[in-house]
Amino acid sequence: MENDKPLLLHIETATEVCSAALTFGDEVLAVQESGDGNSHSKNLLPYIDQVCKAANRDLRAVDGVVVSVGPGSYTGLRIGVSTAKGIAYSLGVPVMAVSTLASLAAGAKSLCPEFQGDIVPMIDARRMEVFTARYNTDLQLVDETAAVVVEKDTYTALLDDKKLLFCGNGMPKCKDLLSKHANAHFVDFTLSARFMLSIALKKWKDKDFADTAYFEPFYLKEYVAGKPNVKGLH
Repeated sequence: MENDKPLLLHIETATEVCSAALTFGDEVLAVQESGDGNSHSKNLLPYIDQVCKAANRDLRAVDGVVVSVGPGSYTGLRIGVSTAKGIAYSLGVPVMAVSTLASLAAGAKSLCPEFQGDIVPMIDARRMEVFTARYNTDLQLVDETAAVVVEKDTYTALLDDKKLLFCGNGMPKCKDLLSKHANAHFVDFTLSARFMLSIALKKWKDKDFADTAYFEPFYLKEYVAGKPNVKGLH
């Protein structure tokens, strides 16, 4: 019989947040995290040990490993992905690779369930640049991931047409520019490994597993040099 209640380890290290979570089915059993961006290499393995102990579960019992694959911090992503690969290899379990932006969108949806519009997660890049994408409230991708320099008119065409919910650690530096429009909404929260759960469960059900030997973090390097032409953006 299909295992519809997998025990999953979640790893989130794409930004300044280092987070680990253990889930069983759709239940979050334990979470351990901090926002000290310089401590991922020191904290991740202890956090994994702590969530297993808090949930009274053995790491060797997990059915799969879920990892946030970017875009985000080069160093953080390397730490998270290499740890996920090592655990998956040693236990012989699959890896589910989740977009960090999709995880942010899932977090925003969980915190604002009544919102009707599109979700625009933003990860801080440099100056007024953010890594971003656009999702509908079913968490389906509407605009592809890109690096965007946010200016006063960047989202005007979209905001004239619909409500947008902005989130992520790149949102605060853009808020003054975006808040002038009535259709611009904001939710401020800290990225967490727990937000990957709904996406991970769908990947588990669909057997949408990463190739543990060959998958790599999504650094978005090819986009950093210029401002891409994203549908609906100016």
